[in-house]
Amino acid sequence: MRNNRSSKKQIGHVCDTMSWVSSVWIAVIVMAQLLQSAAPPVLAQVVVGYYAETCPDVESIVSNAVANAYQQDAGTAPGLIRLHFHDCFVQGCDGSVLLDGPNSEKTAGPNFSLRGFEVVDTIKQALEAACPATVSCADILAYAARDSVVQAGGSTWDVPAGRYDGFISMASEANAALPDPTFTVDELTNAFAAVGLSQLDMLTLSGAHTIGRTHCSSILNRLYPTVDPDLDPTLATQLISLCPDGAPDGTTVMNLDPTTPFTFDNEYYSNLPNGKAMLQSDQVLWNDFSTQFASTINSFVGPVWDTSFGDSMVTMSSINIKSSTEGEIRLNCHVTNAQAAAAAAPAGTGQ
Repeated sequence: MRNNRSSKKQIGHVCDTMSWVSSVWIAVIVMAQLLQSAAPPVLAQVVVGYYAETCPDVESIVSNAVANAYQQDAGTAPGLIRLHFHDCFVQGCDGSVLLDGPNSEKTAGPNFSLRGFEVVDTIKQALEAACPATVSCADILAYAARDSVVQAGGSTWDVPAGRYDGFISMASEANAALPDPTFTVDELTNAFAAVGLSQLDMLTLSGAHTIGRTHCSSILNRLYPTVDPDLDPTLATQLISLCPDGAPDGTTVMNLDPTTPFTFDNEYYSNLPNGKAMLQSDQVLWNDFSTQFASTINSFVGPVWDTSFGDSMVTMSSINIKSSTEGEIRLNCHVTNAQAAAAAAPAGTGQ
């Protein structure tokens, strides 16, 4: 009897210890996220209210255009968020993803399915009418990403502005810099670190996959030759019927968040332990010990993630900001001003 009581006491102590450790981990993660939101990064070249005197209606012009586009197509929101993300990871946040060209970033594999360009064009045209040659295409992307989150039900944040548009856009750089849907946690962490973002930023920004969609080509590795055991069996069956092995990808798309696909919430994180993440690079955030606790917290404490998301977006939008000597204010987001001038010059002028 004494041994039994002693064993029960030991088991009780072990359980209490495990509970205490879990509580400590939760407190640490919540504190880290709160500290991140309490102390946003100091940005050297961009400031909130940058256009207060030169284009005071810039934010209302952008938000109205995004709202109109969203009412016509809810896919506008994830499209514009993704445009900003893909822009900042290559050459910094300089609108390089918008440039046309045979070997521009648009032609890179990860960018084939980008959308929202027509919304950016509409915004740019409105801004050129209201404030000619004033607002950069890079700043339009930053504002539009924030307004897209708001349209989908997420929280707003102040967007620092003052970016200049870059001159260089190369597919090879996009292919090298953008994270792949098959990445491990270490590979994701390294890809974000390469542009100055932390693992917590990576985990927080991954929550943007709470809206949006993906193609068969991004999930085939989880279905064939064998089904990923971490994938929910019912979901796996549905995906196999949508994406047969060896069949052309075509235009088949699936929602990244099968639970609340059009609402910007923290349901993405709740999907992870249930095997309902579409991409391998999402599922690994739950499977890997280094990110599992934070993923759990984000699934239970939505407001903390919601606030942290805005802070991480501000951090991301400060990557490699171009100065006035390194960039320009494009008049047309698709081409540099020099290209536009050359195209407009009469034949034989030598320009």
